[in-house]
Amino acid sequence: MIPLIIAGALGVTLFVGYVMVLVGIRREDKALSLRHGPDGASASLARKVTGCYVRGGVSWT
Repeated sequence: MIPLIIAGALGVTLFVGYVMVLVGIRREDKALSLRHGPDGASASLARKVTGCYVRGGVSWT
């Protein structure tokens, strides 16, 4: 019974993380704001997972 509970908790955790990344990607896509810092936890997580983050700003327009 314990392994089933652990597997369920792990599955729910992974699903919540996946949904947060999807929400963050959608927020960033609608805002068109990759040149600025992320404006929320889901946007920050999405940038870290996908590798689209700004280190010290950008110089292009």
